Amino acid sequence: MHRRALKWLSLASFAVIALLCAVSPLESAQAPEPSPAYNPYPPGILPADLESEILRVRREIDRIFRQALAEARAIDFPEAVGQPPTLQGTGYQAVQLLGKILNFDENISPFKNRACAFCHMPYAAFSGPIPSVNLTMMAYPGSASFRAGKRQAQRYTYSPRFPVLQFNRTQQLFFGGNFWDARATGYKLQSPDAEQAQHPPVDTQEMANPDTACIAFKISQSQYRAFFQRVWGQGSLNINFPPNTEEICSTPGGAASLGQQNGGNPQPIALSPADRTKANRVYDNWGQSVSFYESSVAISAFSSKFDAYLAGNYTLTPDEGAGYNLFRGKAGCNTCHLDGRGSTQPPPVGSGGTDTSGAADVTPLFTCFGYANLGLPLNPRNAIYYQNTPDPFGFTPNPLGFAYRDLGLGTFLRSGFGSAPNPNQDWIQFAPGVDGQMQVLTARNTAFTPPQCPTTEAPGPYFQKEFFHNGYAKSLKQLVHFYNTRDVFPFAVTSGNCPAGTTEKVNCWPMPEVPIDSVIDMTVGNLQLTDQEENLIVTFLQTLSDGFTTPYPDVNTYTGACMTGGSAATQGNEFLISSCDRANPTSPCYTLLPCAPEICNVPPFPAGPIP
Repeated sequence: MHRRALKWLSLASFAVIALLCAVSPLESAQAPEPSPAYNPYPPGILPADLESEILRVRREIDRIFRQALAEARAIDFPEAVGQPPTLQGTGYQAVQLLGKILNFDENISPFKNRACAFCHMPYAAFSGPIPSVNLTMMAYPGSASFRAGKRQAQRYTYSPRFPVLQFNRTQQLFFGGNFWDARATGYKLQSPDAEQAQHPPVDTQEMANPDTACIAFKISQSQYRAFFQRVWGQGSLNINFPPNTEEICSTPGGAASLGQQNGGNPQPIALSPADRTKANRVYDNWGQSVSFYESSVAISAFSSKFDAYLAGNYTLTPDEGAGYNLFRGKAGCNTCHLDGRGSTQPPPVGSGGTDTSGAADVTPLFTCFGYANLGLPLNPRNAIYYQNTPDPFGFTPNPLGFAYRDLGLGTFLRSGFGSAPNPNQDWIQFAPGVDGQMQVLTARNTAFTPPQCPTTEAPGPYFQKEFFHNGYAKSLKQLVHFYNTRDVFPFAVTSGNCPAGTTEKVNCWPMPEVPIDSVIDMTVGNLQLTDQEENLIVTFLQTLSDGFTTPYPDVNTYTGACMTGGSAATQGNEFLISSCDRANPTSPCYTLLPCAPEICNVPPFPAGPIP
């Protein structure tokens, strides 16, 4: 290793000397992907441009990381004053800037090739930045290429506003938490968002560190070590790491060499109890810093057309206004995506009427913080299904293969495969009533795109995104059409197998992945919207994109290409794949297996059969 001194400039305090880590940002951005790569996928599952697109995103991340370091050197760093001690004046900016640095530092991962931002870039509202991944494998490749997760990357925007996970006994519903399945409950830090930030660094499919203490170790080696300690306390990184720490932290989680191939040995770094406590505290500070950055105006900005409308500074166009009236009326969208107004959805779902009230909330989050099983079909392009063989490190990400089913909140309450331990045993009993439920995301920024690709919708030019937890919908038109017609065009087939004469996502919806009638949300499915009314709702959703009243930071960092052509109704359908037992199967194809006992035979058992 080499080290050199770096002065963190401060106008109000003495200069701070920071140690530089061995790998500079430029060298990190040029670091190769690990070889040999794990590639259990049949031809056609991974996008053809995956490797070049990975490098593109890494270059963009490096640029933002360097800029954040420069901002940190220039900050007028506050002194702690008062009781309790407070970083007076620029404390907010210091913690948020530290969170930004941590979010864009790919040196944090074992192969120094993945930052948190790799799955969450500003120009996509801090969601997935690679259009071809959004079209195909759906989940993003982690530090150990090409391991990948099982769900699409959720947007950071407004996620810090979600409360600690709770079960409302009167409503018999769960509210709060982070992640699609609520596994970041917030029970210790009292911030689900801060806890959410603690999962990807040690997720085997993402940054893949084998020990949470690796984060403290890597920050202690970083060029912003002094900045971290100015925020969180001098000496907070003075931890006695054993000599083999760097070797351990350069090995991905799940590696057989660490005894983790079957989930064992979660703390391979041998620390004293005192040092382990300090490392845990640093890990909490990591989550808190990243979360505070996510809550800043740089991410959760309240700067959309709709915000200007609420402030009386913008008049919705006729189409935007008509879409808004449908959103809170006939379509009933605001019964889950709360907008601070009442719903006028007509019977039999709603009570109808006319709402002449003003806005009761000028910062509506467009979510109820709840969960729902929407009856979505299984997406056979999901990368997780193919990772059923050992990788070069002896780890098998998904031994269940196509017998895996994503029960979402239900699996988490059971502490089941692919989720996380449930910290509240009182909740286990409710699992059968929430199987297949996923978090109700904010509708804010769902239509957010880079400026040069001004829409998510074909024919464009558009930026290809993905929607729903498994990326099944490829346009907002498809998303709204699903809500509108799920129960109008149901077919007992799986994706890619719609009967002749029908078109998937137009007049054929494959069967739900978790088809339990008592759990599926029946407030959607037959909204009786016309084609034009669907389009008007999409138009309204576009008013929820931040960056209208003030420029959105780092939105111009996209260096990829826009897409053109086709129709929003069938966007991405050329990538549908069929089952292998079909008369003329696609290539690639898939063979769906019965739901694995590790998923469907875990008590308390699901309320109905899951094929």
